[in-house]
Amino acid sequence: MSDASTQSSRLPEVPVHDVLSLVGPDGRAGLTLNGMVYILRITKSGKLILTK
Repeated sequence: MSDASTQSSRLPEVPVHDVLSLVGPDGRAGLTLNGMVYILRITKSGKLILTK
């Protein structure tokens, strides 16, 4: 059995972004992928939701 720190050390490095720097004052940001627009938003409880 391995713990989370051992597993995470094997994962490739990924870019890390501060969500607050991405979203506007309303807590939402538009993201595009292959011509599709997705909305990333912060909920009232502080969670992230990504929708088409």
